[in-house]
Parts: sequence; C-alpha cells; structure tokens
Amino acid sequence: MGSFRFGVQARGFTDAEEWREMARRAEGLGYDIFCMPDHFDQGPAPMVALAFAAEATTTLRLGTMVLANDFRHPAALAKEAATLDVLSGGRFELGIGAGWQTSDYQSTGIAMDRPGVRIERLGEAVAIIKGLLAGETVTFSGQHYTIDGLEGLPEPVRPGGPPLFVAGGSERVLRLAARTADIVGVNPNMAAGVIDNRVGSSATTEATAAKIDWIRESACERFEGLELHSRVHVARVTDDKRSFAGALAPALGLDTDQALASPHSLIGTVDEVADKLVNQREELGISYIGLSIESMEEMAPVVARLAGT
Repeated sequence: MGSFRFGVQARGFTDAEEWREMARRAEGLGYDIFCMPDHFDQGPAPMVALAFAAEATTTLRLGTMVLANDFRHPAALAKEAATLDVLSGGRFELGIGAGWQTSDYQSTGIAMDRPGVRIERLGEAVAIIKGLLAGETVTFSGQHYTIDGLEGLPEPVRPGGPPLFVAGGSERVLRLAARTADIVGVNPNMAAGVIDNRVGSSATTEATAAKIDWIRESACERFEGLELHSRVHVARVTDDKRSFAGALAPALGLDTDQALASPHSLIGTVDEVADKLVNQREELGISYIGLSIESMEEMAPVVARLAGT
C-alpha cells in the first residue's frame, strides 16, 4: 500500500496575489499537490495558472486533474508539460483524460466524438506524450495523429518525464491507464456528460472494486507500482453524517449508506473520516485523495493526521 497523499483542486481567483496565497496555504496545510481542472466554463487556463502557483511555492507539487485530450495536440501538450516541469524544479504531474463534459464541446464547437473514438485518440496521445517527455525523437502514425521525427524538448527534470496520471470511469479508459500511467484516477462513469443521479451506480464501493479489478488485470506486473487516486466530490466534517449524506444522496442516485461508503465522499467526524480512508486503502488500495479547494481548510486535520503515513 502506498503512503497517503492529498491534493486540492482549485478553480478560480480574483487576482494573482490571491492565487499565490491559495497555493501557499495548501502547501502550509500539508497538501502534497495543487491541481487544476480543464473546463471552458470554469476558471483560468490550467497550465498558466499552475506556473504562477509553482513560482509562489517551494515543495508543493502541481498537477492537472485532468486535461481533456481533445483540447490540445499531444506534441504541444508535451512541450508545455516539460517546460512547466523544468520551471517548477520537477514538481509537475501531468493528468489527462478523454474528455467528458458535454458543455465544453457544445460551447466551443469542438467535435465530441463517441466515447470509443475519444478513448482511442487518448491512447495515441499518451503514446506520443510519453515518448516526447522521455526525450525520444518520436515518429508516430495513427488514426488520429501523425508525428515525424519530433524531438522531445526541453528535457524534463525526472528521467522519463513527469508522472503521468490518467483518469476515467469506463472500463476502456481504466485499462488504458493501467497499461500506461503512473497514477490511475478511479472516477465515476461520466458517460452522461454531466454529474447527476446517473453517476451513482458507478460511484459505489462495489463499482469501484470492480474498476480496480480491471486495472489489476490490465496492469499485470505493473500493478504493484501504480498509485490509485479517488476524487472526493463531497467532503464535510460533521457529527451528524447520516443526516448530511441523506440530504444529498438522492441527487447522486444513491441511498444514505451508499453515499457514506462511496470512495467519492468523506462525511463524518475527523476520526470517522480518517478511519474510512485507512480502511479504504486496505480494501481498495486507494492512497491518493483529491479534494476541492472548498474543502481544503475543513479537511486539514485529516491531512495532518494521515499524510505520508
């Protein structure tokens, strides 16, 4: 089992100093990594914002959680990732997925192909990005991308490039992640293109265990070296966890017990939340926990107790 680490996902800011202070606060509270999502209707451009966060901190890692592959050519993304890695002193982690939020595609006019095509394209992009970040001269001919003798520059700090984080909720994406990534984000299935009561059935403990079985099967001997991640969408420190969970569970298509048990929620006292995470790591192997910026202060006692253990 891996040691616990915690990330916080930020979205927006008023000005540069507020953004820098937010990153410094995350570092001071013991969070390991400061992440950005990738949606056109939310906040700043992730890579630029993370560069400012890198400049404001010294040990905090920076990550994307996660970039939608369809929004950038893999050669351009690899160069941006390598540049941010060098400028941050090797603190960058590159997270990427197939893209899922329908509104991103509708508002920009970017074609939203069926999931199988998007995942196939992601697989090609991952192969190109890994080659370029490893400093190779890449030649690639696929269904979606063609690369002809492109050298990967600049050279990242870590040999082989920044850790690669691939996240998703479908079997095909998770099997791809198991074969190629360093970190696998085990998400609910977002095939509907929105987060609503349709995600519930894929957010339960049982559904997550099945996903980890897919990852184990496809990773083979790689599995022991993988880090498993869960994005927590609901986090609350409370003495009345059943009432809180019961009020929100129907919107997610869950009952109260399912909402409390889901790897995508942390609800209860600090002791209860910490115990859940320890038990969950033992049962599912999940040691990397992603939280929203809105939960950063509230979950700080949990982070102080478990980070690095």
